[in-house]
Amino acid sequence: MTGRAEGNAGGERVEGDNATNERRAVVAKRVDAGDADLTEISQLAAAAGYEVVDELSQTRTEDAAFMFGEGKVAELRDRVLRTDADAVILDNDVGPYQTFNIGGELPEGVEVIDRFTLILEIFGQRANTRKAQLQVELAQLRYELPRAEAKASLAKRDERPGFMGLGEYDESVERDIKRQISEIRDELDSIAEKEQARREQRRDSGFDLVALAGYTNAGKSTLMRRLAAEIDVDENADRHPDLDTTAESQDMLFTTLGTTTRRAEMEKRDVLLTDTVGFIADLPHWLVESFESTLDSVYRADLVLLVVDASESVEAMREKLVTSHDTLYERNEAPIVTVFNKVDRLAPGELADKRAALSGVAPDPVAVSAKTGAGVAELRDRVEAELPEWERERLVLPVSDDAMSLVSWIHDHGHVEDETYASDQVTVDFEAKPSIVARARSKAAGLASAESA
Repeated sequence: MTGRAEGNAGGERVEGDNATNERRAVVAKRVDAGDADLTEISQLAAAAGYEVVDELSQTRTEDAAFMFGEGKVAELRDRVLRTDADAVILDNDVGPYQTFNIGGELPEGVEVIDRFTLILEIFGQRANTRKAQLQVELAQLRYELPRAEAKASLAKRDERPGFMGLGEYDESVERDIKRQISEIRDELDSIAEKEQARREQRRDSGFDLVALAGYTNAGKSTLMRRLAAEIDVDENADRHPDLDTTAESQDMLFTTLGTTTRRAEMEKRDVLLTDTVGFIADLPHWLVESFESTLDSVYRADLVLLVVDASESVEAMREKLVTSHDTLYERNEAPIVTVFNKVDRLAPGELADKRAALSGVAPDPVAVSAKTGAGVAELRDRVEAELPEWERERLVLPVSDDAMSLVSWIHDHGHVEDETYASDQVTVDFEAKPSIVARARSKAAGLASAESA
């Protein structure tokens, strides 16, 4: 193999105080037809810490040995040499043998990374909680398992260790991967049970649960900050435990990997808003399943806000809306409100055109700019209108310390329309979730019984 080129024009890295540690990558993509779009893979590479120094694409049927044609692989090698790249990032689902074959044509030390390996690398960098770390590890193991199984099959058939240069196969590797997958699933199930208990505790405290969903970089975290901007998060474990302080807001893919929950500002209702990892195009089923426990925050919400980047083309928006609906409607029973975000980037009249063009998949979207705050008040109104209906109740209570405690509890867990005091009683008209109304009635009945005893 040829060594790395040195001193090449336009790609040389300066040694010394100004040297950079950022990895350099050439991104490449093959498509069966049409033109390859390298925008997203370049963004993913940047999110993982790579500097994209060149791009290459090819339109042709897949080559079984190299994914690309052999001539294009030779061109890829030349570009790596010219730019002094550390890695080649392929925006394709590349098989283990194709990866090995491409790597064999590149300068020594240059890594070949496919789309899903890159995504897992980003996930690994963002995993700051035990749950996130377990999900990343599960995804990595599920990615590796079919490769281990392929090695097993070929080793048995060929009866030669290191078949096709993939390394000597150890039968215990496959068993160990399956064992680790089982153990991680068990731990994630335990975490999910605790999270479900917390969700129910929050509902019992009068909170409605609203989840933000949508593709990464649609502006979900910025919208969360806007909706919760004027609220101080109460960390009292009796009301809503373990709330994170804030969600990041950066123009970068996958800044939110785990879930972030904050209390949102609404007129009447207590709402907890949860931001989760963003969807991304062409994710394989095994990768989505690895993050199933994070998506539970969406599936088990009372309302879902599906956030879409309105500055993208109609075609891109439609594709993401359709895919998001397929993902959400598979398990989610809560109403979904579509939010067209980033309308501050649209030209006059462009929003109306996009509303009309996408009316079939987004019949009544709310248009906002999380950046400027435009439309956010209308979104708050829509959230309250779409949440499950509250019940109306009127309680007449004897004036006592216990009754005043109940009135205070009703204020904390519902919305009091009227509160009237007489010499020996207080009348409270309020709206609340059915479960809260039932508990208030039970508490009032207990007060009445105590009063008559």
